[in-house]
Amino acid sequence: MQFPFSELPWWGFVLLTLGLTHVTIAAVTIYLHRHQAHRSLDLHPAVSHFFRFWLWLTSGTITREWVAVHRKHHATCDTAEDPHSPVRFGIYHVLLGGALLYRRAAKQAETLARYGQKTPDDWLEHRVYSRHSMLGIAALLIAEVTLFGAAGVAVWAVQMIWIPLFAAGIINGLGHFWGYRGHATRDASRNILPWGILVGGEELHNNHHAHAASAKLSSRRWEFDLGWAYIRLLETLGLATVRKVAPRLRSHPGKTCCDADTVHAVISHRFTVLAKYARALRRTVRGEFSALRSDPAAGGRDRTAVAAIRHWLQRETATLPPTEEEALHRVLRVSPVLQTIYTMRQELAALWNHAAAPEQLVRHLENWCQRAEASGIAALRQFSQSLRAYG
Repeated sequence: MQFPFSELPWWGFVLLTLGLTHVTIAAVTIYLHRHQAHRSLDLHPAVSHFFRFWLWLTSGTITREWVAVHRKHHATCDTAEDPHSPVRFGIYHVLLGGALLYRRAAKQAETLARYGQKTPDDWLEHRVYSRHSMLGIAALLIAEVTLFGAAGVAVWAVQMIWIPLFAAGIINGLGHFWGYRGHATRDASRNILPWGILVGGEELHNNHHAHAASAKLSSRRWEFDLGWAYIRLLETLGLATVRKVAPRLRSHPGKTCCDADTVHAVISHRFTVLAKYARALRRTVRGEFSALRSDPAAGGRDRTAVAAIRHWLQRETATLPPTEEEALHRVLRVSPVLQTIYTMRQELAALWNHAAAPEQLVRHLENWCQRAEASGIAALRQFSQSLRAYG
């Protein structure tokens, strides 16, 4: 039997496999994630259906199930109800078995009914894609063996592990375990890398959790979202319409008083502002711990206390394990500097929970800035002065 492309060199098969898996990643990030799960853009019906067909062919993905599980992840992130959080299951379980966690959650009728709304509900979905989810995978195997011979089995096998490894494992696992945080979200989400090709922008996971409805996942100038580049190309061709992009936090040099625009900026970019607070005070916190090391009773040598401070600066006190919370308050009792930093952050984070008139919020924020600048902590004073310029 003759196989049309069986004589490709080894590097040809490598490039072919990477190309095919990349189309799948693009389908996941553009169609499943940004279009279907979060409705951050609209796709032309032809593009939408191509992606749906391609995912059925290369992964057996059922749109409603994927969307429902992902929406539940956002609604219950890093809690006991999260379908695939490493905080709940452990990093290795999610990293190596993320696809199994997805399938387990997708079998729950309540999850599908509550979170799977407004997904494809046509004849093809009911009679082909959902009913025969494994048929596409089998058809792909037959097609690739027909085209590439025995090498087609290897190409197919790599395609089968690509999404379980990168999307279900690495993004959902490492994306809540390792990396950097540009936004102090309440969950443990992190950006794995500032740029990526193999996962199409999904590596900017913390950015996504800060602005889930945004079609663009990059937020800093040196971050690169490949999926966004593809969306812009589709938009240029008239095949996509972006519905929402996260606004930029703007600063106005020379502005020295809080106003309604400052309050709006702080509330709209609360996770970014809290992350900037953590970065601004990090060196001061580190220095205070160094000073406390000479007094073991103060907790400066307590690794649990150090972890608690770092954890709290990046997230919320409510997310601390009981042992860390106890260690945190033990250190705060003996360190006026850390107590001030802690209290001021708590008050700043509470700003967007105030049900007050805009004028009252302006006065509240202005009072916060005045106290920050009078605290005697240089880093806190500098942060306050930069906060005043937002708007």
